[in-house]
Amino acid sequence: MADTPKSDKIDMKTLAKVLNVSIATVSKALRDSHDIGPETKLKVIEAARKLNYVPNPYASSLRKKASNTIAIIIPEIADSFFSQAINGIESIVAIKKYHTLIYLTHDSYEREAYMFGELASGRVDGVIMSVASNTEDTSHIKTLQQAGVPVVFFDRVFNDLNSVKITTDDLNSAYVATNHLLDASCKNISLVTIKGYPSILSAREQGYKQALAERGVQPKESGVVTCSNKYNNENVEVIKEHLRLQKPDGIIATVEHLATSTYLACNELKLNIPRDVKVVCFTNQITAPILNPPLTTILQPAFDMGKKAAQLLFDHLAGKAVENNKEIVLPSTLVIRESSIMELLN
Repeated sequence: MADTPKSDKIDMKTLAKVLNVSIATVSKALRDSHDIGPETKLKVIEAARKLNYVPNPYASSLRKKASNTIAIIIPEIADSFFSQAINGIESIVAIKKYHTLIYLTHDSYEREAYMFGELASGRVDGVIMSVASNTEDTSHIKTLQQAGVPVVFFDRVFNDLNSVKITTDDLNSAYVATNHLLDASCKNISLVTIKGYPSILSAREQGYKQALAERGVQPKESGVVTCSNKYNNENVEVIKEHLRLQKPDGIIATVEHLATSTYLACNELKLNIPRDVKVVCFTNQITAPILNPPLTTILQPAFDMGKKAAQLLFDHLAGKAVENNKEIVLPSTLVIRESSIMELLN
């Protein structure tokens, strides 16, 4: 045990420092949580007695009187994937008679970190989130977890964070999509992606490169096109330039809005999809079947991912044993339409 502080004020933070444990550990031990072993509980309780620790009645009431609110933190709402994931979350939240607060980071780390600062006040009982594409520092998330607020991740996750994660098989999905284009006679396939750190981006790129390598096609660095994570005309120009210089006959877009940019770029260059360029996209866009031509998609189980994330969060809030660092992987589906195969055309 560290030296006892000379200050008369012994709060939970001070108690944690004296014991050299996290605030969350002290909080759970004092609440007799099943997550903490009996030896640790005894150690915390004994130290609290010796140091005359008196719980903050206001903070204690906040924790005992749950807010019955959870936060959903997502990069954007326009993407069909996130809309469907929210529906999945709400299907569980409604049954539990909880409320949700939806926070949009607009794919910005700065906004994400600011939002977590607000949540630390006890406004919500738990968080379900998908990280912004440029989030690299996760200290704001760890701070909230240390305060005893559970965080469940879905889709965009960080493997180094000790939390439950709901993902889909991104590497395998990109692998299957690339093989599909190769089977459709494509010889020069490009991956159109966005800037960022989330594991989904690296997994999709890895699956793409693995499929090419296994089929005897040497992956080229010039075959990976990096666009902005925003909806803007700049992406159309980037893809147009790539089409002019590299002349790919197949494109895999890693996020939904890049399908629109790819279609617009091909249209402006008067390239026919699928005759000149075949296109596949990771998207749950409900309009995919009525695009011209209908878009081949990698359909992610967005609703089920959101639903599962909510179930696991409520299991945690109910005191049930939830394995930390558990990753649940749900399969995606390749839905083949006219954008990627000539034989489907009349």
